[in-house]
Amino acid sequence: MTRAVRIVEVGPRDGLQNEKAMVSTADKIALIDRLSATGLRSIEATSFVSPKWVPQLADA
Repeated sequence: MTRAVRIVEVGPRDGLQNEKAMVSTADKIALIDRLSATGLRSIEATSFVSPKWVPQLADA
């Protein structure tokens, strides 16, 4: 078993896709910048999906 733990922040991807109101690209970038400033090494920012099904990620 490995002794390393990898923490991956997925809030910008998983969390924002569930928001009912549209979140601007600028606000998404600001969120990711703030998360990055905390020292996180891995942040999943988006997914490449159909905007028909996940409109929040249309700017991916």
